[in-house]
Amino acid sequence: MKKRGHSSSFHLVTGAFGYSGSYIARALLAAGEEVRTLTGRDSAGHELENLVAAYPLDFANPEELCRSMRGARVLYNTYWVRFSEAGFSQAEAVRNTKLLFDCARKVGVERIVHVSITQPSMDSPFEYFRGKAELEAALGEVGVPYTILRPAVIFGGEDILINNIAWSLRHLPIFGIFGDGEYQLQPIHVEDLARLAVRAGNATGSEIVQAVGPTVLTYQELVRGLSKAMGLRRPVVPVPTWFGLWASRLIGRLVHDVTLTREEVGALMANLLLPTEEERTRPSSVGRIDIKEWMKKNAETLGRSYANELARRERMRLSTATKQPA
Repeated sequence: MKKRGHSSSFHLVTGAFGYSGSYIARALLAAGEEVRTLTGRDSAGHELENLVAAYPLDFANPEELCRSMRGARVLYNTYWVRFSEAGFSQAEAVRNTKLLFDCARKVGVERIVHVSITQPSMDSPFEYFRGKAELEAALGEVGVPYTILRPAVIFGGEDILINNIAWSLRHLPIFGIFGDGEYQLQPIHVEDLARLAVRAGNATGSEIVQAVGPTVLTYQELVRGLSKAMGLRRPVVPVPTWFGLWASRLIGRLVHDVTLTREEVGALMANLLLPTEEERTRPSSVGRIDIKEWMKKNAETLGRSYANELARRERMRLSTATKQPA
């Protein structure tokens, strides 16, 4: 990893060579800020390789982690794991993030911008939403001013969910939706999320912001909209949840990935991927990019290749392994 000389104040992004972190880093660079990253990925070949100084996101070495954060004015935290599996557990992600917050406090970071999720709850039946709620509570006790951004589904660029729905529509003769497909979501474009994050880095005080896109649509509308935008005539049919999960696991075996988890489907069907009516009365920032228009503009490239989550994780493992001392 390349390092530059220390400055008195810089912006620190976790995962600047990953998905949302890279967009936040680009937006900060465009604003003329110095950007550094804590990352578990190899920067080689990435467009930000020579623009962002990189340091290991090494939770096993808290002292070095804290040292890498010294001098940061704002920490933008995108670190999380989508689902638990060997070496990547959500419980571990909670512990690691608390360590990150503690380091920020110790070294005098002035502000934390933390990416959470819509409708987090300590009482949620879903570990993902419980973990996010636990971290929001922990951040409130750190003593550093913060903005918590609560996006739902993030789309655009190298996203997984929307891209892989499009991939499935291209490769399957029929597309099954869980139940009636009338549950809703309010996706935000990754560039909108990055813009909101940069704005949050210049805010004062502490706040929780519903970071969502301008369009609420049902899952059925999303799938049918993608199919139409790509010029495909795929039957979109309701299937029992158990069958849809079985089919997802079968596709996962074929592509060597976890396509969808039971928790992800449960959260979607429980209408957790958009703010509640009560939350909409609180501070919110609505993105500019309409997912329906975006699907039309990007129809030609959507789903051309499969976005493999497990492959990304394996590259992270290999990158981390090569950085360890012999």
